[in-house]
Amino acid sequence: MSTVLITGANKGIGYETARQLVAAGHTVYVGARDADRGRAAADTLGARFIQLDVSDDSSVEAAAKSIEADGGLDVLVNNAGVEPRAADGGFIPVAEVTADSMRSVFETNVFGQVRTLHAFLPLLQRSEAPVVVNVSSGLSLVRGIANPESPARFYPAVEYPASKAAVNVITVQYAKAYPGVRINAADPGFTRTDLNHNSGTQTVEEGAEAIVRLAQLGPDGPTGQFFDAAGQLAW
Repeated sequence: MSTVLITGANKGIGYETARQLVAAGHTVYVGARDADRGRAAADTLGARFIQLDVSDDSSVEAAAKSIEADGGLDVLVNNAGVEPRAADGGFIPVAEVTADSMRSVFETNVFGQVRTLHAFLPLLQRSEAPVVVNVSSGLSLVRGIANPESPARFYPAVEYPASKAAVNVITVQYAKAYPGVRINAADPGFTRTDLNHNSGTQTVEEGAEAIVRLAQLGPDGPTGQFFDAAGQLAW
């Protein structure tokens, strides 16, 4: 069985991914910024807690050293993410998007994934079956938000889909650079979580399905690809 780190795992899809992987027999680290919430989640799941703020270099580096000292890592699930909303829960209009608002989302969704990859890939390369799952979104696909007949067309905001499009590029380029590591992106689908004010159409069990499957890939599994619960997606 594998040792897995999941970022942003104290609630939502990250928590459910941890629950399913613990149930499958894996050793799971619940990564969370908030120590109290993260530790409570880990205790409930029968997992291990690791304090981890993906927006902070020192936090990520400390987590990598701690997990290395505990015996190493086989699987990294880059799940931590944010989706900005207005005070009333609605989407932020394009006219109100600023460089700062874009930067704040990229700090977690994009730069956070790069931080964890940079810190943990040397550790993962010591595993016999290293895996990375970058949590992306169907909204990352420009062909969807540009297509008048696609449900994604009606998503009006900028920051979140732009950040997930960047995640897709990160996934492909890292997969090319590290051919010995299975590095893929997962689209959980429109899942009911705090991230979207519980407005999704899927349960967290359904949303975690693709992530859990990719996290358990063997050395001969696909890499540099994009998947949802139904299978592989075209970039």
